Amino acid sequence: MIRKLQPALIVQRQSLPEDWLQQLLYPAFLSGNTDDKTSFNPETKIKHALAICCILMFWLSPVQQSFADQQTSQAAVQIKQQTTTVNPRQNPRSAVWRKVREGRQGYSAVSGPESGQLIEASGEVWRRIRNGPLAVYGGWAMLVTAILLVLFYLIRGQVKLTDPKTGIKLLRWSGFERFIHWYTAILFIVLSLTGLSILFGRSLLIPLIGHEAFAIWAIAAKLIHNYSGPLFMAGLFTMIVIWVKDNLPDKYDINWLKAFGGLIGNNHPSAARMNAGEKLWFWLLSLCGILISLTGLILDFPVIEQERMILQVTHLIHLSSAILLLIGALGHIYIGTIGTQGALEGMMNGEVDETWAKQHHDIWYQQETERLAELNKPSSASQAAKRLRALSEKPSESP
Repeated sequence: MIRKLQPALIVQRQSLPEDWLQQLLYPAFLSGNTDDKTSFNPETKIKHALAICCILMFWLSPVQQSFADQQTSQAAVQIKQQTTTVNPRQNPRSAVWRKVREGRQGYSAVSGPESGQLIEASGEVWRRIRNGPLAVYGGWAMLVTAILLVLFYLIRGQVKLTDPKTGIKLLRWSGFERFIHWYTAILFIVLSLTGLSILFGRSLLIPLIGHEAFAIWAIAAKLIHNYSGPLFMAGLFTMIVIWVKDNLPDKYDINWLKAFGGLIGNNHPSAARMNAGEKLWFWLLSLCGILISLTGLILDFPVIEQERMILQVTHLIHLSSAILLLIGALGHIYIGTIGTQGALEGMMNGEVDETWAKQHHDIWYQQETERLAELNKPSSASQAAKRLRALSEKPSESP
């Protein structure tokens, strides 16, 4: 722009007379009288000086404007280059948000891991997975499982005993086994209800009870869930220790699975103390329960310097394991209550009828009867004492 203006200025200057300044300062030259300079008084000098300043400002204004236009164009080019390197279609101000989402560290007076990071970008990914696939597919999986169990019960009905009860009872569960079972089961139900409330509270509970009531319940559910977790972990590990020996695979498991445990038809496959279905539930409870317990401890105590990424991944593992365990628990509760006649009686009283044991756990029944017979079998010393007592009580023959 400046280079274009320079030739025009030169042309304008060359077209003026050589004595243009003198003619402007001394009006006598305009009249041809070059000797008479008396007409140049102070007032005229001031007027002519102002005229010269105006002319100079008029000439220099295009030059100044060219400099301003050049600086403006250069700044516009720089801004355009900065924006086009990110995304030319986006607002340049969004670059600030993009930098924040990149996880850049800044200064913070608070000490701790990631304290200088304003926003954790992976938190949005965690939120979408939690509220998306896990909540949607997990919720539908639990609902479909419950519906299928109801339909199966309506079609199949309860698995009844094929023979009448004899009244002879066998001890199936000791008092300590029943206590640890119900202790863990009650805590499992409490954790399930509170956890589901936290997961589906916004979509299900708020429309039913409102925001205020849900806020009160959510605070209580969170506290109950956090404090019940370690108590559940104690019961879980105790059950694993006392029942792991009875849940190891054996040769009867394959046939039991092929016959679907006798739930379909009247064929009751052989089983030891634990059948294949109970073993599957035991190992599902053990593996998922351990994952839930360990991840729950990490989430319960975030003061051990965990980063937010660790907490997010831990929560996804915690939630996935809990959903799988809830699906398995629905089947376990069904078979142990209304699905099988006499199953709940054994866990309530500890004893089962002889007929029930023969039908569902015939191998265990044989082992128990042999063990009881061995315990009730009199020893050789007691048999010798009985013979001596019988001989002493027999009347002697007279000579």
